[in-house]
Parts: sequence; C-alpha cells; structure tokens
Amino acid sequence: MNRIEVIPVPGLPEVKPGEDLGALISSALQRNRLRLKDGDVVVVKQKVVSKAEGRLVSLADVVPSARAKRLAKSQGKDERLVELILRESVRVVRAGHGVIITETRHGFVCANSGVDQSNVGKGVASLLPEDSDRSARGIRAALEKGSGAEVAVVVTDTFGRPWRLGQTDVAIGCSGIDPFVRYASKRDRFGYRLRVTQPAVVDEIAGAAELALGKLGGIPVAVVRGASYSRAETGVAPIVMPRERDLFR
Repeated sequence: MNRIEVIPVPGLPEVKPGEDLGALISSALQRNRLRLKDGDVVVVKQKVVSKAEGRLVSLADVVPSARAKRLAKSQGKDERLVELILRESVRVVRAGHGVIITETRHGFVCANSGVDQSNVGKGVASLLPEDSDRSARGIRAALEKGSGAEVAVVVTDTFGRPWRLGQTDVAIGCSGIDPFVRYASKRDRFGYRLRVTQPAVVDEIAGAAELALGKLGGIPVAVVRGASYSRAETGVAPIVMPRERDLFR
C-alpha cells in the first residue's frame, strides 16, 4: 500500500503572459523550502498555464458570428463567449439546458470547449493551452533542471462527466508519466486474470490534487508524492476515446 501525500505550493504570483511558468514554480518551491524528490508529480492547473502562454481573450474584441448569435440565444449565453467556444471546437456535440458540449481541437469532449471566465478578471476569457503536453514538457524540464530530481508534470482542468452530476479535475496534459497503470494479464488475489483494467492514473492524480487545492484558494500548483506510475512521454492522447470505439457518438 502506498501512502500518497498532496502538498500545495502557495506563493505563486499572479502569472502574466510570456512569463516562464517553470521558473515561477521553481521559485515558489524554494520559498516554501520544498525540495522535489524522484517520482514526485507536480500538478499544475490549466488556468496559470493559459495565462503564461497568453491564451486570454478580451470579450470586447470578439465579434460573434451569426451561428454564435443563434446558439447564444437558444442557450441564454453571451454571444461573444459562444463565438470563442465555436472557434475552439471542431464540432458541437450537444447543446441544451444552457450548456454547450463540444469536441475541442485537442480531441476533448467537454463543456464550452474549455473556455472559462473564472480567475482571469472581468470581461476576459481563458482558452485551453494550444498543446498541454508541450506545456507539461516545458515545465518539467525547468523543474528537473532546478531540482536535479526526476519528476512528472500533469496539467489539469475541471470537466463534467456524462451521467453524473458535479465536476472533477482531469489531466489535459502530462509529461514523464504513463497516463495509465496497466493491469491487463495480471492476476488478482483470487487468481482471476484481468483483461482490460487500466486506471487512468493521471486523472486520479488530478483529482487527488484538487482535494488539496480547491477552487477558491488561489493555489494552482501541488506536489503529489508517493503515487505509483511508469515513466513515459506519450502525453494524454491515449486517454482520448478513439471515434471507432466510442459507443455514444
């Protein structure tokens, strides 16, 4: 049995576009006298990644299309926000009850293409990073250079789930970690051979970190220590359900 520790990292300043997020996190770790260890997973919330990468849009600069206007009217949403949602998507999966579910260019199926107005200031919306795996690789390189430890990085965002109310944090990017723990072909304690069991460990780590960070505390980074995982550089692409295997499209 592993003992899992989740250690919030307070003291990160308000992140501005163009800043080196890996360096900012390294400095925050030093101020908190927290030294990274081999095997640690550094969890970083999407919002600070998007801020550092300049993925912020002033709604005043957005001109809504006719399609955005129609969809906004039917769902009771801001036309400019809907325009951003459409720009960030490859298709609208379903719209209803004031919610727009889309498939993003990354392959994620989520509400509003990940476009969000929380924690970015009035009249501003944040977009998902262009490539969260690339973001995770850059942060990891900076952290490993500064600490000398071999770590992993997981970038997280909050998603809803079909057939269940409430939201949970999931991984939208990762580096240095296999997104799955693979149990297929192993036997349980009764001798039964597992066939398809492979927990999405990066999502489990994302949810664990969220328990410590919360939504309102203003701390976007945590270190998860003690989690078992394999090293890999596949990113989160293997988690996305292939179209040919999706029973619900």
